[in-house]
Amino acid sequence: MYVDIGMDLAVRASQVLGVFDLDNTSWSKRTREFLQRAQEDGSLIEATDELPKSFVLTQEYGQTRVYLTKYNASILARRFSGTK
Repeated sequence: MYVDIGMDLAVRASQVLGVFDLDNTSWSKRTREFLQRAQEDGSLIEATDELPKSFVLTQEYGQTRVYLTKYNASILARRFSGTK
């Protein structure tokens, strides 16, 4: 099953490793470094034109991808849990 994460992008629910709230995680130096590395590697995908509220970490086709989204992590978590 696919779940909409914004801007006409959908990810396969079975490929999601985690959903993370940016307000709670971005204060961590390791999270900021992880997101910076993902951007440099080209694996960071912006699924919003607005200020992102969360990010979705996926493992697709052997590659890790990070999607920035406008949705709250709790909303996305409910969407993904409803697909299993």
